[in-house]
Amino acid sequence: MNKPSWLDRLRSGLSKSTSKLTDGIAGIFRKRKLDDEAIEELEELLITADLGPATAAKLAANLAATRFDKEVSEEEVRTALADDISKILEPVAKPLAINPGHKPHVILVVGVNGSGKTTTIGKLAQHYVGQRHKVMLAAGDTFRAAAVEQLQIWGERAGCPVITGKPGGDAAGLAFDALQAARAQDVDVLLIDTAGRLQNRADLMAGLEKISRVLKKLDEAAPHDCVLVLDATVGQNAHSQVEIFRDMVAVSGLVVTKLDGSAKGGVLIALAEKFALPVHAIGVGEGAEDLRAFEAEDYARDLMGLSN
Repeated sequence: MNKPSWLDRLRSGLSKSTSKLTDGIAGIFRKRKLDDEAIEELEELLITADLGPATAAKLAANLAATRFDKEVSEEEVRTALADDISKILEPVAKPLAINPGHKPHVILVVGVNGSGKTTTIGKLAQHYVGQRHKVMLAAGDTFRAAAVEQLQIWGERAGCPVITGKPGGDAAGLAFDALQAARAQDVDVLLIDTAGRLQNRADLMAGLEKISRVLKKLDEAAPHDCVLVLDATVGQNAHSQVEIFRDMVAVSGLVVTKLDGSAKGGVLIALAEKFALPVHAIGVGEGAEDLRAFEAEDYARDLMGLSN
């Protein structure tokens, strides 16, 4: 049996979000002119799909500007929305490229517990190993034994060494040791996991700041990337997570996970519109192959139930 392609998995993963939007659009635009009431209903639908009020208003206004008082089909509406969404997403669709000038390229991975952070690190490790990079992992979430064990399993799968410390030990010291080891072993990419206990926000901030400070003792430019992992199922709460982590560390890009378990796929568009941070990859499943570079047009068309 042939394995489903990435586009098929993306389509399947986004199916909850897609059916919510396509069913809603079909309900609004059944043999009807694009009047004020239809525009208002469309805006409300887009907000319920977590595109956020500002983005929903912009998309509805764009549609009204070209088609107001005309009879429109649901497919015409979906196509127009997909085109506009693609334009919003295009500038942020940027894969996380490894800079060979950094040896190693240090990627600090942050996010709340449960966002899929450790799994994302494992998937990124497999991706970079597949690109023939020498990769090392650092289990900086020293408070959660499960996170350390999970990272070790991913390390074994990818054939990467994993640096671990004492349970509850100093994450900054571990990061420092990992960077020293990565340099000694001529590693290309060092991925560092971190704690994500938001209820202890002051501790978390101090811990992340300390990791960055300690890494800079060995390499002034490190970490070279700070990637925030967001769980799509939290919807609009993703906005506050971006703001919180951006205050703590210089977040350079996003990975959005669990799009397959959510009807909130629109949140990615709202995040792009509000923060303009690069979206490096999206996840639509548990397997390593289910995390892929983010493609704006594919995403926009699949979200609107259009074939690619």
